[in-house]
Amino acid sequence: MATAAAPSRSFLQVAATEEAVAPPLRVVQMEGLVILKIIKHCTEFSPALVTGQLLGLDVGSVLEVTNCFPFPIREEDEEIEADGANYQLEMMRCLREVNVDNNTVGWYQSTLLGSYQTVELIETFMNYQENIRRCVCIIYDPSKSNQGVLALKALKLSDSFMELYRNNEFNGEKLREKNLSWVDIFEEIPIKVSNSALVSAFMTELEADSPVTQSDYDRIQLSTNPFMERNMEFLIDCMDDLSMEQQKFQFYYRNLSRQQAQQQTWLQKRRAENMARKAAGEEPLPEEDPSNPIFKPLPEPSRLDSYLITNQVSNYCNQINRTSRMVMLIHHILAWLFRPQVSLPRY
Repeated sequence: MATAAAPSRSFLQVAATEEAVAPPLRVVQMEGLVILKIIKHCTEFSPALVTGQLLGLDVGSVLEVTNCFPFPIREEDEEIEADGANYQLEMMRCLREVNVDNNTVGWYQSTLLGSYQTVELIETFMNYQENIRRCVCIIYDPSKSNQGVLALKALKLSDSFMELYRNNEFNGEKLREKNLSWVDIFEEIPIKVSNSALVSAFMTELEADSPVTQSDYDRIQLSTNPFMERNMEFLIDCMDDLSMEQQKFQFYYRNLSRQQAQQQTWLQKRRAENMARKAAGEEPLPEEDPSNPIFKPLPEPSRLDSYLITNQVSNYCNQINRTSRMVMLIHHILAWLFRPQVSLPRY
C-alpha cells in the first residue's frame, strides 16, 4: 500500500530551521587589512576612545570579518547622533555599490588598559542582538600593545547572561538558579588572521634579508613603570567602587534583618490577640496583613555592577601579574648575560 508523501517545506521554513540549529560561534576570522585599519584608527586617536563598524559574513561556526570603517567622534547631542546614524547608512550604501561586504557583524572599539567591561558595552551588545543573530565586539588596547603584545580580542555576551539581562533579574536567587558568576558575563572568541594568497606572497617579498640591527632593538619597549603605575591606579579605583557596592548590600541586609524582626514581633502580637479572640468566641484575625508596610518586600540591589567591577579587577590583576613575570624574566636574562666570568687556574 502506497504511503502518503510528506508535505514539502517552504524555503522560509527550511531557513528558520537551519537558523534555529545553527552551530555556536567558534572562531572570528579577520582579514589582515581589517586588523591594520583598526590599529591605525585606535592608535591615531589614543588616548581618546574610538569605535567603528565591522562588516563581513556569518558562515556556520565562523564569523568572517572582511572590512571595517570608523565612526566619527561624536558628542552627547541628538543631532550629532542622528548624523552619525546617517553616516553609517551612507557608508554601507557606498560599500554595497562597489561590491564590498556590507553585512554588519559587530563593532570594534579601543580601550585604555583593558577598561572595557562597562554597562554601556552590554547595552550596545543588546542593541545589536535585536537585529543581528550573532555579533562580536573587537577590543583593541593601544597602551598595552606598546609593551610588545598585540592586545586584540573578540568578545560576545554569554546566552545565560543575556537572558537575565533581558528580564532584569540580577538578584541572588536568579544568579544561583542560572549558576552564573562574574566570569560568565563575556565569552572570548579566538581570532584567526586570514590573508589572500596574493597578500601572503607580497608579504614574503617584503621580508628583509639583512640581519637585525641595533635600531631594531631600540624599538623594543622595556620600560614597564608607567604601565604598572596606571594599572595600579585603575585597580585602586575599582577596589573603591567594589567597596561601595558591598556597602549597598550590607545596608540592604541590615534593613532586611530589621524588617524580619519587626515581622516576628507583629506576628507574635497578632497570635496573642487571636488567642484572646478565640477565648472570647470571636473569629481570629489573619496573621498576614499585606497592607502593613513591614510586609512589603524590600527591593534587592542589582549585582550587575559588582559583577562587572569584579571582572575588571581580575583583568587588572592579570595584567599586573603578566607584566611582573615579564620583568622578572628580563632581569634573569640580563643577569645571565652579564654574569662575571670566572677564570680557571693554570697548571
